[in-house]
Amino acid sequence: MKGLDEGRCWQAVLERDPAFDGEFVFGVVTTGVFCRPSCRSRRPRRRNVRFFATPRLAEGAGLRACLRCRPQQSDSAAVSWAAEVGDWLRERSQQGDRVTMTDLSRHFGLRPATLRRQFRDVVGVTPLQFLEACRLERFREELRDGESVTDAVYAAGFGSSSRLYERIDARFGMTPTEYQAGGAQLEISYAWLEGRFGLILVAATDRGVCSVEFGESREVLLQRLQREFPRAHLEACRLGPWEEPLRAWIAALERLLAHGGGHPELPLDLRGSAFRIKVWRYLMSIPRGETRTYREVAEAVGNPRAARAVAQACAANRLAVLIPCHRVIRASGGLGGYRWGEDRKRQLLALEGVVPGRDSASAHLAES
Repeated sequence: MKGLDEGRCWQAVLERDPAFDGEFVFGVVTTGVFCRPSCRSRRPRRRNVRFFATPRLAEGAGLRACLRCRPQQSDSAAVSWAAEVGDWLRERSQQGDRVTMTDLSRHFGLRPATLRRQFRDVVGVTPLQFLEACRLERFREELRDGESVTDAVYAAGFGSSSRLYERIDARFGMTPTEYQAGGAQLEISYAWLEGRFGLILVAATDRGVCSVEFGESREVLLQRLQREFPRAHLEACRLGPWEEPLRAWIAALERLLAHGGGHPELPLDLRGSAFRIKVWRYLMSIPRGETRTYREVAEAVGNPRAARAVAQACAANRLAVLIPCHRVIRASGGLGGYRWGEDRKRQLLALEGVVPGRDSASAHLAES
């Protein structure tokens, strides 16, 4: 199709690159279907592929829209639909209702498999996984409000405590009783660093470093830590048994920020969902001087469709630099978001010898 770089388009189809969704669609003349570049369907033969700048042009050529990737539906429409499903699930969770895929399918008028796939493509998790996350959040709220663990389990819509306890420590990083106490049994020691990247709060529990955050003021950074552990014992770096280890961990972090050296082997106290912890552990394996796209990370953790969920895991990371989410960029070569600001992300990458841009990203994809 005139006006499109067909070589570039074909490479995007081969890589199923979501960065090109909306820029063009491709049609397969042997099947009569047109798709988004990121469609997960089997790759066609090049000789059977035609490229179109818009879905309307593809339809004018006699092709019909793929039912899997829905190329006629804009990203904003897909996000709006997924938000509507999420709101419905969240409301059911707040009411303590039990919800099945059959209930969801009946309410939204879609087959269960179709609804599950379309929701997962946008959100990164299935509707029932999303519902479970809502229940866990309700469970946390009940504990914070002073309810007993047993009452909180049933108020959040869990039929019993057994399933909850199977994964509660991985979700919260502590037991329900500890969480109910707002971290009252935890002792957290913290210290401040100031340097080329600004003010940094470093905090640790007896398990390891639990927070490394950039910020503009000590007051704001301490407020963030206190919100997560409202009744934990927080104290500046004078705390008994953890004082010497924390000082060593801080020294290792200072060396990393000063010279961009190898990743220090520090004990980390990770607190998040099983999926997020899996993403964070993979990020720690990315070598200095290299980057990955959100899609590549999703594929590496075994869920190729979860690029958005990977981005959310990066945004939820509270261990700056130690979990190097700054090494994750967009497929187009753009920086993408960063919890502590794009300028810091650019500076951290520059310290490691990386200059993000379309050309460098394309070179990296070609090598991989």
